[in-house]
Amino acid sequence: MKKPDFVYVTYIATTPEKVWQAFVDTNVMAQYWVGSTAACARVNVSDWKPGSKWEHQHADDASAVDIVGKVVESNPPRRLVFTWARPTDAEDESKHSRVAIDIEPQGDGLVRLTVTHEDLARDPQMLAGISGGWPKVLSNLKTLLETGRALPRPPSVG
Repeated sequence: MKKPDFVYVTYIATTPEKVWQAFVDTNVMAQYWVGSTAACARVNVSDWKPGSKWEHQHADDASAVDIVGKVVESNPPRRLVFTWARPTDAEDESKHSRVAIDIEPQGDGLVRLTVTHEDLARDPQMLAGISGGWPKVLSNLKTLLETGRALPRPPSVG
């Protein structure tokens, strides 16, 4: 079995339904999924049904799309799997990586969240980007769900 390229596991004091909602509801997402500057909130837009497309858009400009993909599996509120690619590589599935989000209840009011991002070995630049990006996004998600507010956003650059 091939080792995944990136795995992030965290425990969140919340419910599986709230974690799921945070991954599919753009209003929640815009609060925690930030880019490298304060003005760069992002949202993932889709109907989240298997076979549907999704886009990683700037929250304030839907025409600005950073990442695209296709929904592979959607099992609310436990598992979401989708492909991940640059818009220029949308038609070339050999250049897509794969993200699996697993949401597991761990008892009363505790969830284990595992994000596995695979097939990044052929794209070191993407691996570097997601290796820094996922921890920021998921830490911010955890903070939002546990406290009701996201982490402070980084200052604007330029």
